[in-house]
Amino acid sequence: MEKTNSTYKPTLKAVEAAAEKLLGIATVTPLIKSARYSKFFDASIYFKREDLQDVRSYKIRGAYNKISSLNTSQIENEIVCASAGNHAQGVALSCKLLKIKGTIYMPSPTPKQKIEQVKMFGEEFVEIVLTGDTFDDAYHAAMETCVSLNKTFVHPFNDEKVIEGQATVGLEIIDQAKEHPIHYVFLPIGGGGLAAGLSSVFKILSPQTKIIGVEPKGASSMLTSIRNNKNTELKSIDNFVDGAAVKRVGDLNFAICKETLHRVVTVDEGKVCQTILELYNKDAIIVEPAGALSLSALEQFSEEIKGKNVVCVISGSNNDITRTSETKERALLYANLKHYFIVKFPQRAGALRDFVVDILGPTDDITHFEYTKKANRENDVAVVGIELKSPNDLEPLVAKMKLHKFYGDYLNDKPDLFQFLV
Repeated sequence: MEKTNSTYKPTLKAVEAAAEKLLGIATVTPLIKSARYSKFFDASIYFKREDLQDVRSYKIRGAYNKISSLNTSQIENEIVCASAGNHAQGVALSCKLLKIKGTIYMPSPTPKQKIEQVKMFGEEFVEIVLTGDTFDDAYHAAMETCVSLNKTFVHPFNDEKVIEGQATVGLEIIDQAKEHPIHYVFLPIGGGGLAAGLSSVFKILSPQTKIIGVEPKGASSMLTSIRNNKNTELKSIDNFVDGAAVKRVGDLNFAICKETLHRVVTVDEGKVCQTILELYNKDAIIVEPAGALSLSALEQFSEEIKGKNVVCVISGSNNDITRTSETKERALLYANLKHYFIVKFPQRAGALRDFVVDILGPTDDITHFEYTKKANRENDVAVVGIELKSPNDLEPLVAKMKLHKFYGDYLNDKPDLFQFLV
């Protein structure tokens, strides 16, 4: 069950005990200096590669530390969790390693790839229940099971043992970088388990280090809560950065983070998509959206981090290849390179040819075209998506469309219409 004791703080002794327990279970992931990022920011930028865990995220740390701490009665009654991603895989592997039966509730629309991963890690020790349309639906179903059958709920972030397990990431970073003072650590924030654990360790062992929490712009629950000075539930969120999109952070986590984090910042989901594509194309590193959050925030601190030692936690790599087209689309929109228009075509032969020849620039590319010819109308309309080589090409494109009377409307800034295209 959830705990709300706001006075809790993980002790160094508890985190070191978690590290001992995780020996041979969780990988001591490498801390690697990125030559490309270091050159670009004129700093020493290091990646803490939690994406290289067996379950491809740090979540195994907290899940195993929690489940291995259960007493005999709790083990006999079995455990339950709710998750659509990394926590489910961490719980599944922990159940198999500890030979404890668990039930994992996942939303019905969860991609088959993620379901298969959970089955692979848990084998016969886990049962998967698909229910509802969202994580909240799965969570409520899991909690009902816990209450009715007296099972133990393994929370993804609002739990002392989970926080202490995630805190071992901080212990490893300090040990791996002991020859160089760490000036900044950037890490993603979803529910706050990693942020609460890691920042607590640094507060004890390296208090001069500035811990920067990074949230997606569409799910800024920690930043909102810190500004309000109380844990605040968001009414709605953008779920694209699924590993860090929560409406409400944990009470335990909020109480810790408001005291230990230097700053919390947000990054646009489009910027996250740019980072994902750049890491893949230039560094051959595959990350999930949450795994790209820490790197996506560096530009906001470009002057501040010059000449400094900076660690970015790459939290996970459970990316779904079916999301690649959406990732590219969001990245192009964020860069102001993809634009959608209502284009008016006169009902005459050659109108489309004239649009291509007279309106489009030499490097403009039509990537989307929906057109329906209608009778008894002077003009027909089409929805046209155009990809540009430079944001500076937009103004002359619109000017030519208006001059030649092709311009109907611009859709990028009309969210009610735009959502049907993207």
